[in-house]
Amino acid sequence: MANLYATLSNGGKIPLIGLGTWQKSAARDVELAVKAAIDTGYRHIDCAYLYQNEKEIGDALKEIFQAEKVKREDLYITSKLWGTFHRPDKVEHAIRLCLKNLQLDYLDLYLIHSPMAAYYKSDSELLPTKEDGKPYFEDVKLADTWRAMETLVQKGLTKSIGVSNFTVSQLNEILPTAKVPCVMNQIENHPFLDQKELINFCKSKNIGVTAYCPLVSPCSPWVTDKDPKHLQDPVVMILADSKGCTAAQVLIAYNVSQCIVCVPKSVNSSRIKENFKSYDVELRDEEIQKLDALASGFKACTFDFWKDHANYPFQK
Repeated sequence: MANLYATLSNGGKIPLIGLGTWQKSAARDVELAVKAAIDTGYRHIDCAYLYQNEKEIGDALKEIFQAEKVKREDLYITSKLWGTFHRPDKVEHAIRLCLKNLQLDYLDLYLIHSPMAAYYKSDSELLPTKEDGKPYFEDVKLADTWRAMETLVQKGLTKSIGVSNFTVSQLNEILPTAKVPCVMNQIENHPFLDQKELINFCKSKNIGVTAYCPLVSPCSPWVTDKDPKHLQDPVVMILADSKGCTAAQVLIAYNVSQCIVCVPKSVNSSRIKENFKSYDVELRDEEIQKLDALASGFKACTFDFWKDHANYPFQK
């Protein structure tokens, strides 16, 4: 069995497989998914204000704690600062919204969801626009947002802080003046997208990496029927057959075997269990290299609604 945890630069330990909660689902689906995940053995739940389902997750956690299935300290809960809250005077307000919805006193990890700041109109307006209908961006220095993030650790609102969707150059905007370590960069990562340069940079700076969309998110709004069916790729399927596992388990193990945290999303209880069993799938270096050779530059998550932002982190 692979290691169950990764150790962060501040000494904290994060479970290598967590439950992702992105993408809209039917009412109560995410609540039931969280309960199923905890019953399966998951101890890591990846959330975000953007997903607009943290109240549902909070209801599930409250019920789980009341049933004494696990204690709060047994779980690792991550959430993320959305772009409309990048201004330093909005950062604490944002995490308190998350904590209220999740019905928690603190987070284990709070990430800047992306390097792109947008104008704050209200708590509920996540994609603000100007009168002409164009996105209403805001110019907020990443280092200023980071300094505000650091105060959240000092106040006990989160144990650790990090980023998501940051490039090397964007990381270099916060690292020189950071007083609290950036312990994580959450990025899309799977064999079909070469992220080696970014991952190696993160490792060189003692920044952990979390992979979202590890299954290439076939349900992503940016993935179409014309795109390749990555879970049916011959190389992946042959490797899965040789391991006696599923293609999804191979793609999760691709990250876990490299000590990259992985947060596959599912609201299907059988798939939640299947994904968790990826801990039992170990890939050798040569098998990882075979998967690396599949890189085609395919991205399942493009944030194209903000593609004209000066800090857009993906290739245009």
